[in-house]
Amino acid sequence: MNAAIPPARARVNRRMIHIEWGDCDPAGIVYFPRYFEIFDACTAAAFEAVGYPTPVLLRTFGIVGIPAVDIRGRFASPCTFGEDVVIETRIGDWGRSSFKVQHRLLKGALTAVEGFEVRVWTVRDPNNPAGLRGEPIPREVIERFVEAVPSASVVP
Repeated sequence: MNAAIPPARARVNRRMIHIEWGDCDPAGIVYFPRYFEIFDACTAAAFEAVGYPTPVLLRTFGIVGIPAVDIRGRFASPCTFGEDVVIETRIGDWGRSSFKVQHRLLKGALTAVEGFEVRVWTVRDPNNPAGLRGEPIPREVIERFVEAVPSASVVP
């Protein structure tokens, strides 16, 4: 099993999102399933930010994808049509073939929505061509998501 990356060391990817009318219900607030679509795109953007856009990720490692097997959200404040929000995405808690993703949707300094995902590094099952199975996540992928920790300075 891969060691978990402490949250303080997990790289944070930030994306600004403009809330469009199509994201909203008739009252002009974001319809809750849209948050999960936005978070899914932010997970892909986090991989792209470390050099693994989805086509490269699939081709390089021969995976089918990184499907979500558990998703949940915590809703503190609604977002409305026309707002600009920032989403911070952290990927960490790396297991053998799964990892956790945390999203914070910020309206200014306020955390309006939090999203949580568990995803699995997935390949086709060679014993069942229609089946899928988890496979160990390459260490080189995990290392891309770890912030560099500055060395301690030595004062003469």
